[in-house]
Amino acid sequence: MKRRTFLLAGLGTTGALVMGWSLTPPRQRLYPSDAPTPDGGGVALNGWLAIAPDDTVTIIAPKAEMGQGIHTALAMLVAEELDCDWSRVRVVHSGVDKIYNNAAAIVDGLPFSDDMEAQPLVRGVRWLTAKTMREVGVMMTGGSSSVRDTWEVARDAGATARAALVATAAARAGVAVSACRTQRGVVICGDRQFRYGELVGDAAARRETNVTRKSPEAFTIIGTSRARLDTDDVLHGRPLYGMDVTIEGMRYAAVLMPPALGCTVVSFDKQAATTRPGVEAVVELAGSSYGNPPGLAVVARSWWEAKQALAYLNARWSESPHATLSSDGIMRTLRSAAAGDGGLPYRSDGNAMDALDTAARVLDVTYEAPYLAHVTMEPMNATVRVNGATAELWTGTQVPGLARAAAASVLRMSEDSVTLHQLQLGGGFGRRLEADYVAQAADIARALPGVPVQMIWSREDDMRHDFYRPAGVTRMRAALDGAGTLESVVVQSAGQSPFQALGARMGITAIAISPDKTAAEGTFEQPYEFPAMRVAHTDVPLPVPVGSWRSVGHSYKGFVMESFVDELAHDAKVDPVRYRQRLLQQHPRARAVLDLVADKSGWFTPLAAAPNGGKRARGVALHWSYATIVALVAEVLVRADGSVRVERVTVAADAGLIVNPSGAAQQVEGGVLFGLQAALHGEVLVKNGRIEANNFNDYRALRMSEAPTIAYHFVPSTHVPSGLGEPAVPVVAPAVANALFAITGVRLRTLPLRLPVAEQKT
Repeated sequence: MKRRTFLLAGLGTTGALVMGWSLTPPRQRLYPSDAPTPDGGGVALNGWLAIAPDDTVTIIAPKAEMGQGIHTALAMLVAEELDCDWSRVRVVHSGVDKIYNNAAAIVDGLPFSDDMEAQPLVRGVRWLTAKTMREVGVMMTGGSSSVRDTWEVARDAGATARAALVATAAARAGVAVSACRTQRGVVICGDRQFRYGELVGDAAARRETNVTRKSPEAFTIIGTSRARLDTDDVLHGRPLYGMDVTIEGMRYAAVLMPPALGCTVVSFDKQAATTRPGVEAVVELAGSSYGNPPGLAVVARSWWEAKQALAYLNARWSESPHATLSSDGIMRTLRSAAAGDGGLPYRSDGNAMDALDTAARVLDVTYEAPYLAHVTMEPMNATVRVNGATAELWTGTQVPGLARAAAASVLRMSEDSVTLHQLQLGGGFGRRLEADYVAQAADIARALPGVPVQMIWSREDDMRHDFYRPAGVTRMRAALDGAGTLESVVVQSAGQSPFQALGARMGITAIAISPDKTAAEGTFEQPYEFPAMRVAHTDVPLPVPVGSWRSVGHSYKGFVMESFVDELAHDAKVDPVRYRQRLLQQHPRARAVLDLVADKSGWFTPLAAAPNGGKRARGVALHWSYATIVALVAEVLVRADGSVRVERVTVAADAGLIVNPSGAAQQVEGGVLFGLQAALHGEVLVKNGRIEANNFNDYRALRMSEAPTIAYHFVPSTHVPSGLGEPAVPVVAPAVANALFAITGVRLRTLPLRLPVAEQKT
């Protein structure tokens, strides 16, 4: 048989197997491999909930709680269909199991826009990807996907449990199931009533399959504002987070990591550090493929003792192989890459490039964005105890399965041998999608068998050894005819690939080698109806470690796209809102959001005069990310001394059906403040191979006095819920920049936003 014939025959066989598998139903997501046994008792009716004899309902949550309120939202989904007493609901973290794999986030990562959803091929690829992720995917909290990922399965969990309880009650009462109804944790069968707690033992043996979810008109919990279930714990300072862990006999570790990129330890004085008060061990760290660099650790009775002893190591480091690397050089490299017409095309509609050649005039501008740090409130930390052939891990992570795998890899044991105790996260923003800190903690703990060791990074460690939001350069060109009419838009960007880097560190080959949508997102999939458009991105490998950062590529491509659309409006001498309306004729949902924010912000009414010789103006931005459309109007004051104050922000959003309006509002407010900090201050610089960010003295945080008044408005919708954790971030910087242009006539195309006058005065 010829080689080609053999290969084709093999591919044909494989294709047939894949096709046959793809036609089978997706595996169920209700029942895990092992029945969950939640703390505090209770009988599990499926992998998502358990009920105790006292009627306490325990929701089993596979999503990480990091301040976004997902545990409350998930509990609302389950409780709505279960018809239980909300006052008796509590939430615990789930174990690691395939039923909790996040399909929605991976599907959203495919290089398609929501506009392409109607295409049969795109729908087929998305469906097949979701089905595959059910088998080989990962548990993950990220990509504003948690509610979307659990929207159906969490409600199914509540509905099937309720059906089992009703069937059990009907059998006890000797009546038909149709003669029974539920109300706040009670099954009512005629003149008899049964509490859920007294039915759950028998109900657990039933697996009801013929259930119907409620219609939105019947919702009594979903769509109502609920206080977060962990509010009381947070207010009273009860242990919730990784740094709260306290175990008898626990020791603390502080780490010393390279002062510059690529450095390794040449020598150190172990004896000098060991003689310091409280010190019990010095551990040399080899680093790992998870991204944690080589270094040293001191283990002591307290973290402060361990931290103080680091200086006595007198560590000497090798020269950095990147000693000539600095921010200026990085940006020159990116500018050069963005200046060409190469790279991977993500969109090519019409004759966009030809239009540039024949245009009467070309608007050609370049935008730039810096590296950004995550700066979570709680620095990286993990506690590990190695018990011979097994181990325990206590940490907060967005990827519990991968975190467990990282510890197991370092400890050279099977994943099942590592027990993960998942905790709440004092901030994630994508930083805790990584497992470097877990691998590092495991490396330290294996040097002290049987001893629980809690490793905590300092704020300086956290800033200097982050996986940063990539720096990026984007060249924007628009072809205009003799009358100034737009003919095409061409986008050419350059930067590092955050998700490919993450995939490589985590050993997820499919992500490491696939096109990274995040590199171009925020440009190619926006709803504007340009006559022709081409979007391409050039991946530029650089030694600065990068990763996922809240709203990822949207975080700076939103600034690029919405600033450029404003430039087009100004060039056409058309009001910025009116100009966008013209480009949204076939996108009624986006148009409705834009119209709503214009109305609620008073866009077409004059602003009050600014005090003391200052000037005021509004700026607008619209962006589509994570299946959510957000429009924002920023009211900005430039004082006579050149300083900038964002006074008021009005937000409108279409995020589908809002599960918890209170939680949704908090997410919008948090996103606005997060985006404003990045817009005004966020910048990580590199000098001579060193990350210059050190602490809040040189990585400026947003002050409380800088927080604007925030008004938010949601478009009523019956669409499936979409993301809200990230979509408010991308619109902040462009809206502020557009307002500053309206005030000063200066178009700021580089983040963070700094007016020339303000720079001179500084």
